[in-house]
Amino acid sequence: MNAALYALTVVIWGSTWLAIKGQLGEVHPTASVAYRFALAAAVLLAWALVRGLPLRYPARVHGQFALMGALMFSTNFVCFYFAEQHLTTGLVSIIFAMSLLVNMAFARLFFRRTIARRVLVGGAVGLLGIGTVFWPEFAHFSLSSGTGQGILLSVCGTLVFCLGNVVSGKVQAAGVPVIQSTGYSMAYGALLTAPFALALGDGAAFETTLTYTGSLLYLALFGSVIGFGAYLSLLGRIGGERAAYATVLFPVVALALSTVFEDFHWTARDGAGVLLILIGNAVVLTNPALLARLTGARAEEPDDRAADADSVVRNSASD
Repeated sequence: MNAALYALTVVIWGSTWLAIKGQLGEVHPTASVAYRFALAAAVLLAWALVRGLPLRYPARVHGQFALMGALMFSTNFVCFYFAEQHLTTGLVSIIFAMSLLVNMAFARLFFRRTIARRVLVGGAVGLLGIGTVFWPEFAHFSLSSGTGQGILLSVCGTLVFCLGNVVSGKVQAAGVPVIQSTGYSMAYGALLTAPFALALGDGAAFETTLTYTGSLLYLALFGSVIGFGAYLSLLGRIGGERAAYATVLFPVVALALSTVFEDFHWTARDGAGVLLILIGNAVVLTNPALLARLTGARAEEPDDRAADADSVVRNSASD
């Protein structure tokens, strides 16, 4: 059962990046984001209502839901939708995969958690990998180029998402269950995005094509509801640290799909960069005792490991 949940999480989250491509057409990206999370919120809150879960919270908590929604289910996805107009889905997923490290940096900044040495090493390796993949673009970076805009939007989306994780951590620490907080946050994200869709949208209000409708349903139901539910179930079964390996593997799925459906052409530099990114993330997530046995080094203190694991768990309310 654990293997099935793990595979479901990796495949769904790895495939959502390609599904976003199906949303890019006549409908403005802000409208597509609003549709996606309005539908996902309706499903989650209806599920909570059917199960009899508490849905009444004070205004202060709703303010936190709104902030979480603005960061995690609105602004960041608008950035990613626009980014995919300029970059292949696999490349966008590579940049987002570094949210694992950004979350840990934010945990240090906002929660004063210690950053373990392996995190610093893994982060350096992962950043080297991103630099390897995007070196030609970085060497001739220009916001006037589509690639430059795509990189900047992807980085902004990742940073905003990680700020949302900080808010999510505070909400969970206050004892609000994940299903309710996510459902309400998605609803607020859709509500906050809708005015921009009305003001900026200059195309069709909706596409009835199979590509657009199908990708919207997939993103809302599978990417935002089922994928998240599978990951939560996995957390309860095997713990956050091992479950978080999904964030290492889903870029592989995204790149494989991009190769097949977007004609992404691999170079030796791309392969080396992706390998470095995967190694860096694996080092961050690997059990310190295992690393000590492999390298002969002294294992890091348990507190460091616990702090990192807590930070990793908050990384995963993504696509």
